Amino acid sequence: MTYRDVGIDVDKIRAAQKSIGDIISATHAFPKKGRVLSGFGHYAGLVRLGAQTIALHSDGVGTKVLVAQLMNKFDTVGIDCVAMNVNDIICVGARPIAFIDYVALKQPNEALIGEIARGLVEGARQSQMAIVGGETAVLPDVIAGEGENAFDLAGMVMGIVEKQVLGNSIKPGDVILGVESSGLHSNGYTLARKVLLSKYSVDENAEHLVQTVGEELLTPTRIYVRPVMDILKKVRVHGLANITGGSFTKLPRLNKNVRYALDDLPAITGIFKQIQVDGNIDIMEMYRTFNMGIGFCVIAPKAAADEIIRTFGKHEMRCLQIGTIEKGLGVVASLAGKKRPL
Repeated sequence: MTYRDVGIDVDKIRAAQKSIGDIISATHAFPKKGRVLSGFGHYAGLVRLGAQTIALHSDGVGTKVLVAQLMNKFDTVGIDCVAMNVNDIICVGARPIAFIDYVALKQPNEALIGEIARGLVEGARQSQMAIVGGETAVLPDVIAGEGENAFDLAGMVMGIVEKQVLGNSIKPGDVILGVESSGLHSNGYTLARKVLLSKYSVDENAEHLVQTVGEELLTPTRIYVRPVMDILKKVRVHGLANITGGSFTKLPRLNKNVRYALDDLPAITGIFKQIQVDGNIDIMEMYRTFNMGIGFCVIAPKAAADEIIRTFGKHEMRCLQIGTIEKGLGVVASLAGKKRPL
């Protein structure tokens, strides 16, 4: 089984995104104040306002909300919503400052909104930022999930760039450091649900899981704000990457003029192993779709590696070297004893 088999064609999505980017680029000349520095293709849009550079990004939770509905548990998806936004803007060196949310409901549901809000607050606490507003819409003709708790959740974050990191400094000899994920995070769920929920209920256990299937699928996305902000104060960093949809294939968005050689990726374990076995999924497809245990990457000079690893350790996050930057182009990974392009 592949991601394309369940209706997610990453190549088509990227083509559509590029088309949108080309269309909206004309708006960069519209503002009477400020100057657009980056509007498409990176992890956040950047606008220069006076002496400050503002970073903006918007993202949602995706079909993980369907797992929350099956579990009848809604107090963690807010963490995911915050994480999907803040983990992206820190990739340009921005500290999250303010967040707004958008919740679309099938029908009015005060209890559901309350649980979602608790997760949003916890995500904001971990990110050290404020939630300053949002919108709740009741859209019975649009929201088509199961039962009275059907909903969708998205948000937008604004941050201030403290030390701009766009990836243009990445060069051969740099090391690629990977930081442990908490599981699937909030990506690849269309494929993960198709594989696991066609075989197990959310309350069942499976061979490679330590929790029930539902608990594993609903594990909140890890938030990397605090350690990354600490690292930017201490050492020189050349690139930062949130490993989300498309996994490691997105690394060239930082710098297309080098090759990302991933020669020490973690073994397939836990929920990733369960998905691969039950879906009979090729190893390359797994590393193109899921984070495979690495939720965030830092690219830096080799001399900075030990300090970066120590800093993540202080925040109780495991960080290790997973590759290097080489001369060439694209992404290559050493998998099953072979070096292959991703």
